[in-house]
Amino acid sequence: MTTDVKHDINVLNGLIETTLDSSHGYHDAGKEAKNPTFKSLFERRAMQRKQITADLQSQVRTLGGTPEDDGTVLASAHRAFLNLKNSVTGDDQSVVNEVERGEDHIKAKYENALKDSSLSAPIKQTIATCYASVKADHDQMSALKHELKKAS
Repeated sequence: MTTDVKHDINVLNGLIETTLDSSHGYHDAGKEAKNPTFKSLFERRAMQRKQITADLQSQVRTLGGTPEDDGTVLASAHRAFLNLKNSVTGDDQSVVNEVERGEDHIKAKYENALKDSSLSAPIKQTIATCYASVKADHDQMSALKHELKKAS
């Protein structure tokens, strides 16, 4: 396996971890949200992120690598914080705020990967396709956060 292929696999595996973290975060947010619309939205997002993860894992396998299948320790700590914060405040605003913060994180990870000039063109295109979904989700969560802030 060439150094270039190993680099592609490492970048993809990093994105897989982050995307899995995001899926788990959305799932947890869906459990914590009070508003049924938010619950449904978060569960749909969790499923979308699982699909993105599966697409990235498929690319790693195609390159001859072993794809990540678990998130990061940091994300587990973030989800614990989300649960603690929500148990104290008990409102959807706090859940949406945490989800939007997570969206900032995943968006930045994908943007950094897209700036990586060492990635092969096909892998960069795969990442760009996934990023389009991540960016749209980020923008929607940001708008929802600001909408809820205005309403309160």
